[in-house]
Amino acid sequence: MTDFRSFRATAVVVRHSDWGEADRLLTLYTREQGMVRALAKGARKITSRKAGHLQPFTHITVQLAKGRDLLIVTQAETVNAFLPLHDDLTKTGHAAYVIELLYRFSYEEEGGNPTIFKLLVETLDRIEKEENAWLPIRYYEMRLLDTVGFRPQMFECANCGREILPEDQYFSFTAGGVICPSCGKGLPNLMKISVETLKYLRHFQRSSYRDASRANPSFEVQKEAEILMQAYFTYLLERELNTPGFIKRVKS
Repeated sequence: MTDFRSFRATAVVVRHSDWGEADRLLTLYTREQGMVRALAKGARKITSRKAGHLQPFTHITVQLAKGRDLLIVTQAETVNAFLPLHDDLTKTGHAAYVIELLYRFSYEEEGGNPTIFKLLVETLDRIEKEENAWLPIRYYEMRLLDTVGFRPQMFECANCGREILPEDQYFSFTAGGVICPSCGKGLPNLMKISVETLKYLRHFQRSSYRDASRANPSFEVQKEAEILMQAYFTYLLERELNTPGFIKRVKS
């Protein structure tokens, strides 16, 4: 944390909760400092000028001062409110999923990560604008894993190291990657992964979003990739995520 009494940051509001009689406690993901908690004094008052800038998912610039225990929000300006993310429950769910993943991987992180911050803002923008969030979310998952040091091995067998051939494979959460069919026969706790699903995930791992957005997977591939990725995150985080259940309920 910087030693300056006050500093300016670019942030996304991750979550907020009521604090005292009129204040709001915020969790912000900042480009400069990573995940921080800050108090917005008087933000729940009807007359507050800050309140509108401090809604979840909002991209803001914020002036933060060091308080005794917490950072204090002294000024806030909206860069992008991402309003459609609040108006459509499915989009709300997908944005919340992106934020939850970031929160789970970042709560012990020290300092900022401009790459993750850029990925977060771009992903919220894509969810806002695109009709189907499947691609923005799968791309975000693969890129986030890269950045936090859990890049899955998808081109060689994670057990024997041989090149993966174009056929159905297995995926091992413990080995962190794809297992070839011959190794897969004797190993426990594997998940099957079809050649089509593997093809798309590999594509997202090594392509720009522009190239990745040309992908047009079938519904079956979309479902398989989603189940695989969420199971992998559950393994890595040692807990189930809350938001997939919410998204399911909204869709049904």
